[in-house]
This record gives sequence, C-alpha cells and structure tokens, in this order.
Amino acid sequence: MSASGSGSGSGAAERLAEKLLLVGVSPDEVDAAIERGELGLLAVDRLLVQGRVELTRTQVAERAGVDLALAERLWRAMGFADLPDDEVAFTTVDVEMLATVKSYLDTGVLDEQTLVQMTRVVGGSMARVAEAQMSLLQERMAIAGLSGVEAVEFALALIAVFERNWERMFGYVHLRQLQAVTKRATFIDDDDGSGRARGPVLAVGFADLVGFTVLSQALDEHELAQVVDHFENVAYETIGRNGGRVVKMIGDEVMFVADDPADAARIGLSLSESYGVDDTVSDVRVSVACGPVLAHEGDYFGPVVNLAARLVNIAYAGSVVVSQEVYELLSDSDEFGWKPIRPRRLKGIGVVPLWAVTRPGEGRGLATEVASRIRAHRRGRKQ
Repeated sequence: MSASGSGSGSGAAERLAEKLLLVGVSPDEVDAAIERGELGLLAVDRLLVQGRVELTRTQVAERAGVDLALAERLWRAMGFADLPDDEVAFTTVDVEMLATVKSYLDTGVLDEQTLVQMTRVVGGSMARVAEAQMSLLQERMAIAGLSGVEAVEFALALIAVFERNWERMFGYVHLRQLQAVTKRATFIDDDDGSGRARGPVLAVGFADLVGFTVLSQALDEHELAQVVDHFENVAYETIGRNGGRVVKMIGDEVMFVADDPADAARIGLSLSESYGVDDTVSDVRVSVACGPVLAHEGDYFGPVVNLAARLVNIAYAGSVVVSQEVYELLSDSDEFGWKPIRPRRLKGIGVVPLWAVTRPGEGRGLATEVASRIRAHRRGRKQ
C-alpha cells in the first residue's frame, strides 16, 4: 500500500489510509481507492459512520426484526435514495437505530404513518444542518488552500471535535423548541378537556428581496452567498427581536409568523427599514395577513398563507402591504399609519381590499413615496 504524491498531501493520504485500516477496511480496498484517486471519498464513506461497514440493507432489516419495506420507507423519508440489494453500506449502529424504531411501533407509541412522517421531518432538518456545516467547512478549506486529501483529513478532524457535544447541543435546542411549541399549542387552553385539535390563529408574513434574479446574475457564487447569508441574518435578528418566528427561508424570501398582528406589522416595517438602509442588499417588499392556519410538519398552510404569499408579489419595494383583517385589528392603534391601496383581484382568492402600513404620520403618503425615501437615504450614504 502506498500513497502517491509528495509533501503534506502525501502525508495526509498516508494518515487517512492508516485510519481506514484501523476500522477494518482491507489493504486491497485502500490501495484500489488510492489508484482511482478516491481515497478521500472512501475515508468519508467509512470514517463518518459508527461501527464497521459490513451489512446490506436486507441484513439490517432482518437483524432489527423490521419488515424490509418499512425500513426502505424510513430510509427514503430521511432523504436517501435506494441502494442496490447487495451494496454493503451499513453498520450495527443502523441495526440498533432501526430496532429502537421498531420498539416505538411495538409499544403503540407511534403508528407507522406517524413514524414515517416524523422521520421525514427530522431527515429534512438534519440534511439542512449538514449542508450548512459543509458549506462552512468548504469556505474554510478553500481559504487554507488545502488539497483534496488534506481537506478531507481536516474536515474529519473538525467533525470529530464537534461531534463530542453534538448530542447534548442538538438535544438542548430540540427541547427548548419543543417547550416553545407546546406552550403555543391549542390544547393548553382547552379548559373543557375535549382535546379538540384547532389550528392556530396567526399573523403570517413574507419578505422578498427585490431584484434578486438580476443580482444573482451580476455576482459570483461567493458574493451571492454573502448576500443570502446577510439577508438571513438580518431576517432572523429582526423577526426574533420583534416577537415573531422564522418559518423558513425560501431563497430570496423569508416566511415568518407572529401570535400578535401588531408584532407582525412591526416586523414588516423593521425589515423594510433595515434592508432599505443596508448597502449590501436590495430593498424588500413585505406582506402580512392574519387568521387561522394549518400547522403541519413545522410549516403553515391555508387561505391566510396563500393570501400573504400573493400580497408580497404586488407590494412595492420598501412597502408593507397588509390584508383587511390586519387593518381592522390595528387601525385604532396610534403606532401605525395607513394608506388604502386599490383592491386587487388575486388568482384563486378574488378581489381583496388592501392597505399599506407605515410609521405614524406616513399614512397619507403612497407606498411608493416610502420606498423613494428609503432609496434616497441609500443614495445619500453612497455619495
């Protein structure tokens, strides 16, 4: 067995090869990977999993006492594609996890459909975490100018350091989130004990970066990633500071909710102002609607969500457009100004009355005037 190359790259290859042999990979397999230039890929495949890779998917299901069809459903729900029947890709840890899942079914804690649904949610969330971690690693490794095997060695070492506290860290965040979600659950106020499942009544908002398509064509990948990261940072800071919650980021758009429509209006105005005076991103347009929604797998659905999503597309840059329901709930407040907008016919919804919410004293101005003021401020900063 030998690692071709010279210098630190060769040293990294030798160290990876030694680690692979220690976890039971055969010398022939290591040599073949080196010959193909795939030592780093082999290291990721074998060193990022616990236990010795020695089982096929059929063997895992048999040892866990789980029907293969269910095991495959769960594997797909985690976001993975089917593997060939004879591909050795699993360890005894996979057997233990699948057996644990079976115990939930055996005790009746979960039925099969609910189990698959929860697996889908967890798999999607963890995939996003993994993608974000790898993006960060790639940035650091590119800056350091590491070769392929050096980068793999560095990544594996860094992952090993963080892995020591992952279980505790993810467990902590999960329980905090579970506490917050449970406190918002409708059964908390179910005094008659009927256990009725009711959808929450929320203010739903969207904020959309204006001209993102054009911007994405003018910037390289690194610059565009910085813009998106900054957009997300400002969104999370502003929404959280004003009592709301980020539901999801959708490229150049953020969806948020708030229990109080006044909080949602404040979020909309703050987002418009924050991005309006920020030289690193374009303006945003914001929408807010209010009413009952369906909560499902960490997302929200229903007519109110559809209305908010439609409204953001007709808002002017720098403006915050709200539904009639939001206006009726907040129109008596001295905290906001208002300007009626020409009713629009929205596809699948019909004709709806609309309002632009502003800061006090700005209600008499058109939404376009608010946007012009923000852009004028930006031009002043650039001069």
